[in-house]
Amino acid sequence: MRDKTARGTLPADEQIAEDARLLSSQLSAMRQRLFPPSAFKTLRSFTSGEAAKLIGVSDGYLRQLSISGEGPQPEINAAGRRSYTLADINALRRHLAAQHEPGSPKARQYLKWRDEAAGEHLQVIAVTNFKGGSGKTTTAAHLGQHFALKGYRTLAIDLDPQASFSALLGYQPELDLTGNDTLYGAIRYDERRVPMGSIIRPTYFDGLDLVPGNLELQEFEHATPRHLAGAEGTEGTPFFARVQEAIAEVAERYDVVVLDCPPQLGFLTLGALCAATSVLVTVHPQMLDVASMSQFLFMTSDLLSVVREAGATLNFDFLRYLVTRYEPHDGPQAQIAGFLRAQFGTRVLTNPMLKSTAVSDAGLTKQTLYEVGRENFSRLTYDRAMEALTAVNDEIEALVTQAWGRAA
Repeated sequence: MRDKTARGTLPADEQIAEDARLLSSQLSAMRQRLFPPSAFKTLRSFTSGEAAKLIGVSDGYLRQLSISGEGPQPEINAAGRRSYTLADINALRRHLAAQHEPGSPKARQYLKWRDEAAGEHLQVIAVTNFKGGSGKTTTAAHLGQHFALKGYRTLAIDLDPQASFSALLGYQPELDLTGNDTLYGAIRYDERRVPMGSIIRPTYFDGLDLVPGNLELQEFEHATPRHLAGAEGTEGTPFFARVQEAIAEVAERYDVVVLDCPPQLGFLTLGALCAATSVLVTVHPQMLDVASMSQFLFMTSDLLSVVREAGATLNFDFLRYLVTRYEPHDGPQAQIAGFLRAQFGTRVLTNPMLKSTAVSDAGLTKQTLYEVGRENFSRLTYDRAMEALTAVNDEIEALVTQAWGRAA
């Protein structure tokens, strides 16, 4: 039965548009309050102990560098405590690496950039799942930030028209983007196509750049069938290779690219999978999610076999399943996690990402666990979540360096 109270109000499309404008304005106001004075996110500074751990030296050694005036100098507060920005940390990495033979193990300990001359190819990691709620975007954001914190030159690409990845990395799509400035601008079929380099934006994480997303990305799903049906459909770069071609334009600038794929098997997701050197599938350990993933894998296999026959190269360095939002004391979840390991063996990452109020609470202000301070949570909650997150991302990093042929 129709809701009679709704009669005489705005038409449905205008009501939805009004709600969208209201929500957008409130989100903008929230950003103004949370991140003054510029209304853009900034990354907190790191204590000397945190900085030393990220660089891979002792806190005492870092103190000696500061006292002797070597390298970038920390900010020192009234209590004499030193703090470093991520830009400071990366500058220290370059300073310490420069004291050793380029490409030597000691230099690489500080500066982990890939060596293209040694055959270390750009690592493109597609984070994907067909079902929402699996923690896909949160996983992608934390993974991109992890690589940046470790000193890798990292590019994050938001392929989801909902643009949650972009929001976590500091952009509000409907306010900060004006048009033709998502990945669609670099993969479109008409004369408005732009170079990939022109749509890359810096983030507040030094060493982490972003190609943001918004609803414009959905146009690729509509334009591709029209292009294939037209006379020009057999000309130029095929749809499944366009994401790969765009990334190749800027490959020399980066070590790792993280793709946040849409939660659907469309042309964007196919393009991402064809561009990927590695794939990470997030799985929430619930039976309905696992059943949905089964259908996702069947459909993915069928579609990828079609594009492979059309000329796509599909050789992944690794394909891994990540158990997310895991509650180890939940019996059914433990059973499903065990079931997945029995089926897929080592293709399931050893470390699951635990469900944590620290992650969800940080998300209330569109932040990640790496951004919020430990003082904002109970120490046990924060440490437990950070330990799980570090274990997951370290495991993925090890797979990347293994693909490059680096010794463990």
